[in-house]
Amino acid sequence: MKFIKLALIASLSLCVSLPAFSESTSSPSKSTQKADKYEGIEITVNINTATAEELETLLIGIGEKKAKDIIQFRQENGLFEKAEDLIKIKGIGKSTVEKNKERILL
Repeated sequence: MKFIKLALIASLSLCVSLPAFSESTSSPSKSTQKADKYEGIEITVNINTATAEELETLLIGIGEKKAKDIIQFRQENGLFEKAEDLIKIKGIGKSTVEKNKERILL
């Protein structure tokens, strides 16, 4: 009888602990999902003509606030001459520009 109880306890504890060893099913971050949505497709966006929504959707690391800041900067200072001009906007650094280098058109 003790053997049966021991076998039952062992099999139950194994069933309970197995999910802990399964692969993680956490969902990717929002920005990763946005970028992955277009995986395998060449994405380009003209930063001199794009809407805030297009900038937010198509550029990596650009959210609603930064997209609006790009539009505002463009309205106040004229068209961008090079992609690197984006670093003049607060919150956009070299890293963000580098990630989007192949996507940005002028």
